[in-house]
Amino acid sequence: MSIYTGDENVSFIPESPKRIPDCNYYRNLWWNKGEFNEQARWDEVTLPHVLATGVTPEDYEERVEKFNIRGCWEWSNSEVIIYEFPSKPHEVCLAKVVKVITGACRNADNTPAEILGFGATRTRDENRRKEADASFRPRKPAVTAPDGSDGISEPWPNLVVEVAYFETLGHVEETLKYWLDPDHAHDCIIVKIDPVPEGQMPARMRAWHYCKEDRRTRNTIPYRTSFEFGTQDGTGAPLNILQGQCIINISLRSLYHDLKPPTQIPLNLNDPIQLDFYFIQQAFILAYDN
Repeated sequence: MSIYTGDENVSFIPESPKRIPDCNYYRNLWWNKGEFNEQARWDEVTLPHVLATGVTPEDYEERVEKFNIRGCWEWSNSEVIIYEFPSKPHEVCLAKVVKVITGACRNADNTPAEILGFGATRTRDENRRKEADASFRPRKPAVTAPDGSDGISEPWPNLVVEVAYFETLGHVEETLKYWLDPDHAHDCIIVKIDPVPEGQMPARMRAWHYCKEDRRTRNTIPYRTSFEFGTQDGTGAPLNILQGQCIINISLRSLYHDLKPPTQIPLNLNDPIQLDFYFIQQAFILAYDN
């Protein structure tokens, strides 16, 4: 195994900060010890950033578990790549989106048809290892190995949520292809928050909803819903959204896709369930009301 140092032709495991520039030593601590150190000067890093090379899938998964890394690292072709950093905007948004989804499904709680949250459970296919920011599904039948989300027989989630703050929209599009592969998830919600200086409340926020039922070709799925739900749009003009204005609808047919029999889709849930992003915007206003 080797650690990436910024030169694609040179890599090694550092023994002390004296072996390589300080910032690279401290960046490597995230891979070596799970330490996200400020002395790494992460604000100067351009994403995506290769954190480590020559990594086996097993070693990647072991460290993700050991260091509780969620949604920041991905493994592809023996490289560990950073696409997102821990941040207040990312976590505030994700926590509220999860609350809105679980709230919309609460009438099925404590029944055989409960919608289960699988969070950032690791998934894999033959080329990649990835954790969603959040994921949901009901009970589903086992998948024929090795096509499961765990590389064996674990069912894939039906609804996946990805929140991008530092992450680029280009990578979000690649992520979407992974989740909506024909054998993977069913619906995907993408949220993109435009970065702002630390301490400021994000102003521009956008959301997209994709469903694989809308697939045109293997690699073409148009979004079903898209809107701006921040306090400003892309031109800087103020937005004053109202409750009920920015809605993502998830049909119960999608949410309960491949439901394990004999369980039935519950009759006490709205069809579709409605996810109102007005409340995500309001969560930001509260979180930054210092």
